[in-house]
Amino acid sequence: MDTTKEIKFADDAFSPLPEGALDQDQIARKKTTYFKDVWRNFKKNKAAVISLVVIAIMIFFVLFGPMMTKFDYYSNDYSCSNQGPNAVHWFGTDNLGRDLWTRVWAGGRVSLIIAILATLIPEIIGMAVGGISGYLGGWADTVIMRTIDVLMGIPSLIYMILLMVVMGSGNIATLVIAMSITGWMGAARSTRGLVLQLKTREFVVASETLGASSGWIIARRLIPNTLGIRVVSITMSLPSVIFYEAFLSYIGLGVTPPQPSWGQLIKAAGETFRYYPYQFIIPCLCVSITMLCFNLIGDGLRDALDPKLRA
Repeated sequence: MDTTKEIKFADDAFSPLPEGALDQDQIARKKTTYFKDVWRNFKKNKAAVISLVVIAIMIFFVLFGPMMTKFDYYSNDYSCSNQGPNAVHWFGTDNLGRDLWTRVWAGGRVSLIIAILATLIPEIIGMAVGGISGYLGGWADTVIMRTIDVLMGIPSLIYMILLMVVMGSGNIATLVIAMSITGWMGAARSTRGLVLQLKTREFVVASETLGASSGWIIARRLIPNTLGIRVVSITMSLPSVIFYEAFLSYIGLGVTPPQPSWGQLIKAAGETFRYYPYQFIIPCLCVSITMLCFNLIGDGLRDALDPKLRA
């Protein structure tokens, strides 16, 4: 029995396609790149964006603030000692009559240079050591990690103080070296964990199959794929380094006068805080705002680089 029936449609059941309708079957989302995608997600975090603007303003004043007045950071003028903020000296003067506006921003230049160098150098060392440890494994991994475990058993601030006493304090290079010697261990452990996850991935196995050397695989395949997470770590580490520099300067192991830094300004003003609080509050605010902004930027980057949150 034939159940097939001919289906008939009315003459007006269909209408012709409009012109250009065949070109409408396209992806709705515009073409983008990885960095554009990260920036789009980063902009959703308003606190991180505001912090980025504040840091940009701080960097502007650190670079150009000392040039905005006729005063330098080292000349004494005892006739205007301990003046409060006024039209001539915008942040006031210290006990030697030096202009605090110039000294605060010149000190910020020193503090930020130390923070950036003392963060990047140990991060590079740590990523190299962690990459070697995680990829090679075996006895090399055991020796490296057990050494790091022993060294990390003592607070890094103790190492810094001992190194500053041995090498001598007073200049930027010594501070950077002391912080670099003690700061690479955390980066090495974190990078090792990431490399252990990546070393069994297909692109690494393909490179091994084609005969690539271990050094090439670590430098060109593994380390670049950890940079996203490590960039967040670098941003989050900057506040700690700024704090360490301020603390070492406060206890007399930082840069020596007349070269200022935020920590040194806080130390000098702490002795007269009850009488001239502005000398203490202004550099403290600079340190606090910088540390807070870098922490918020790190939070924003962590969310922006998280593939689970990418839409």
